[in-house]
Amino acid sequence: MNLKDTFRYLGYGSSQADEQTLKLAEECWEELERTAVKRSCFREYPLSFPEDGRMDLGCFQVASRALFKNLEHCRAVVLFAATLGTGPDILIRKYSRLQMSRAVVMQAAAAAMLEDYCDRINEEIRENYEKQGYYLRPRFSPGYGDFPLDCQPALLAGLDAGKRIGITLTDSLLMAPSKSVTAVMGVASVRSDCIIEGCESCGRADCRYRRDRV
Repeated sequence: MNLKDTFRYLGYGSSQADEQTLKLAEECWEELERTAVKRSCFREYPLSFPEDGRMDLGCFQVASRALFKNLEHCRAVVLFAATLGTGPDILIRKYSRLQMSRAVVMQAAAAAMLEDYCDRINEEIRENYEKQGYYLRPRFSPGYGDFPLDCQPALLAGLDAGKRIGITLTDSLLMAPSKSVTAVMGVASVRSDCIIEGCESCGRADCRYRRDRV
């Protein structure tokens, strides 16, 4: 139960939640644990740099300075997707009609739960690569920095994520179920000190949800 990140997503920063909100967050986590169906998939693709600043990730090409920095000196990429399934969406819609305060906390708790799940699966993938003598860079998602969201269709298609774990896209490139994430992780033959991921990779230093503001 990750209450710290739940309250970060609620915008608490360094402030402490009151006892009532703390109890509500705990109840939301318990309800999510009963309804979320956590699923993930990943696939490796070769990585090349056909021209300056542009990258070929096997199933799509992209120009992104932020992603280039993250993937520099890598030989391949792991495309990754994860979801909590439709359960959290159903709960959030339900409480949006019945109890808005619970819906807001449920939204934050689901985001924290998804991040925890991704961290755990990524650690397992990282350990497997290190057994083979390779090192995994932190995950980097479309929407971070200048990595455009319009790469989502090709990324999901490259994973066959719709068939494998049920993630689809709306016309506006939003994922369904909403508590889903995609990411790219570089594979390198040398260890890197790169720690660019999540909040650290985003240029919005004024965002109220940033980890380094908590």
